[in-house]
Amino acid sequence: MSAAESRAVRYARFVKLEHTGFALPFALVGAILASYRFPVTVWDVLWIVVAFTAARFAAMAFNRVVDRDFDARNPRTAGREIPTGAISVREGKLAVVVASAVFVFAAGMLNPLCLALSPVALAAVLGYSYAKRYTSATHIILGLADGIAPSAGYLAIAGQWSDPWMLLPILTLAVGLWIGGFDILYSMQDVETDRRLGLHSIPARYGIRWARWFAAAFHVGTVICLLAVPIMVPELGAGYMVALLVTTALIGVEHGLVDPESPESIHHAFFTINVWIASAFAILVLLDRIL
Repeated sequence: MSAAESRAVRYARFVKLEHTGFALPFALVGAILASYRFPVTVWDVLWIVVAFTAARFAAMAFNRVVDRDFDARNPRTAGREIPTGAISVREGKLAVVVASAVFVFAAGMLNPLCLALSPVALAAVLGYSYAKRYTSATHIILGLADGIAPSAGYLAIAGQWSDPWMLLPILTLAVGLWIGGFDILYSMQDVETDRRLGLHSIPARYGIRWARWFAAAFHVGTVICLLAVPIMVPELGAGYMVALLVTTALIGVEHGLVDPESPESIHHAFFTINVWIASAFAILVLLDRIL
């Protein structure tokens, strides 16, 4: 492996680049929903992918930089790139600046509204990194920051707010509750560490049993929100309902897999099932659109 390849691999690990698959499909779902009323080009899709990937890169790099001291004191995260010195703090900060600039540029290539809203989006995806220091609502803050993905995808195509106006808030809430719910499940492995470090989370405050109930409630909310979407986009057909059924079933599988005593089960639920959920939903919604 060359030095350039080695550095690229380090940065990909640094920001968990493969986890872009969690929410990028939902950004594309937003674009698909907009396509019922607005034209879509290949360039639109390309710039959506670039913008979303850059925003997530910036958010993860920023999180690694500002949480570096906490990461170093947590056995689960002590092996991350900044605590181990694989990437310096200066390199991490530079990555945030470069990725943020790429995001703003890509937003500008989409339309003026996306460009105007790009600082708001950046503030949301960067700012959530501080939430765990102050509130147990950190999960919903993270969820809503990432949950703007489908709304952003819609705005990238439409260049204007949705009609009916409630569509975009409902999409954001659906994805926000989904991400917030699985972040609660993921946080169960850090209960004792969070309490020791003075960090806030639902599992650390309420315990594992209540955390599981919170996560389930969040995910019920996701399904309810997604059920409301066809009311606002009547062009959606049976394929959308199949997508919703598959998503609901996979969420159930995720909850069944999670064992707080087994980090491996949490890892599998978090990093495998959630990518399946997002990908399956987007693919089935796309098939409903084109068939």
